[in-house]
Amino acid sequence: MSIEPTATSPLTTIANIGNHEGQTVTLRGWLYNLRASGKLLFPIFRDGTGTIQGIAPKAAVPEAVFETLKTLTLESSLVVTGKVRADARAPSGFELDVEDVSITQRIADETPYPIQLKEAGVDFLMEHRHLWLRTPRQSAILRVRATIMRAAAEYFDTNGFFRTDPPILTPNACEGTSELFEMDYFDDGKAYLTQSGQLYIEATALALGKVYSFGPTFRAEKSKTRRHLTEFWMIEPEMCYLDLDGLMTLAERFLTHIVTRVLETHRNDLKVIGKDVSKLEAVAAPGEFPRLSYDEAHQMLLDAHAAGAIENVHVYGDDFGSPDETYLSNQFEKPVMVHRYPAAVKAFYMQPDPKDATKALCVDVLAPEGYGEIIGGSQRVDSYDLLKSRIEAHGLPMAAFQWYLVLRKYGSVPHSGFGMGIERCVAWICGLEHVRETIPFARTLNRIYP
Repeated sequence: MSIEPTATSPLTTIANIGNHEGQTVTLRGWLYNLRASGKLLFPIFRDGTGTIQGIAPKAAVPEAVFETLKTLTLESSLVVTGKVRADARAPSGFELDVEDVSITQRIADETPYPIQLKEAGVDFLMEHRHLWLRTPRQSAILRVRATIMRAAAEYFDTNGFFRTDPPILTPNACEGTSELFEMDYFDDGKAYLTQSGQLYIEATALALGKVYSFGPTFRAEKSKTRRHLTEFWMIEPEMCYLDLDGLMTLAERFLTHIVTRVLETHRNDLKVIGKDVSKLEAVAAPGEFPRLSYDEAHQMLLDAHAAGAIENVHVYGDDFGSPDETYLSNQFEKPVMVHRYPAAVKAFYMQPDPKDATKALCVDVLAPEGYGEIIGGSQRVDSYDLLKSRIEAHGLPMAAFQWYLVLRKYGSVPHSGFGMGIERCVAWICGLEHVRETIPFARTLNRIYP
């Protein structure tokens, strides 16, 4: 059976159906839902780009078409032809007056689609993630995710950065602290799944000036929080002759670009997801992101505790926990940049502040609405002797880091970079409660199926 469009019935998608108002078009997709009211049928079709309601009056369509739709099971695949009609009440602004339908596959009545249009528990939905993805909300999240990833790469591609891909298998940890996924590597001993490409793209930055990497990363921390996955995607720029202030400006422009691109193309999807777009419009609006030193952020937390706004007392010198980050980020409409943390709680490769060596030239970017850290970065140590002493002080194996240390021997320069986890960015932009919905198939402490 041919399902190519005819000359009088152009093939289109639901996302582009507004370009065909008043025309008869062909859609290829699936039946998402079906309502009946007497001699009127209201099928809802989906095609991966969105959903649209069809109207099929018994008196206006061939009897065979009406009966086919009336008995059609959910998620059966089909090709539908109909006339596009504007309707302000419809979520997409359009409806489809059905004229004809051709069934590609009808789901049998005895094996109904497992996910029906009713409430279901998270465990059930995650167990059926391969099918849950088809629902309008989950599909909308994945479309937004795709644009976030495209916009992230686009920003660096159009601003003089070269993409360079670091290895996924590494002989050592990047920061020397997080638990790693370990594997046997032939006769050379152990290898580990990467937790960051940073060390390797520092090398390519010294070759190319401005680089970034974009790929999967892995963390074996046994965390059950709503912000953590064991497998996620990270984009990491690294730039020579860039100090901490320049890095914060880079992060600000990068995030503004991403939010702007999402607003340009996904307002309907954000509505389906339930995100208040005014929150994102505030981020994209002109104006700098607020910047707080660690000391200023610490004082804000002490003042909030004294006023009864938060329960926990932040201890100076400690990193910020999730409740601390939530409070701080909730005080601003735009992402807030907290910089110059105590060096003792940060990684060995971070450059000390020349004005106060107890502080590191680093920054965490906290997303608004309590979503916490979405970007972490720093100016890197560029002195051979200092980096050598930092590796020793952290008890790291010198042999494993020798190649990284040698970079400081041959033409070392001040350089900086950051990492952004795509899934945390998706969670913030979409307003999701849990990071498991931000990736097609989440890998968490207790889930590796499907």
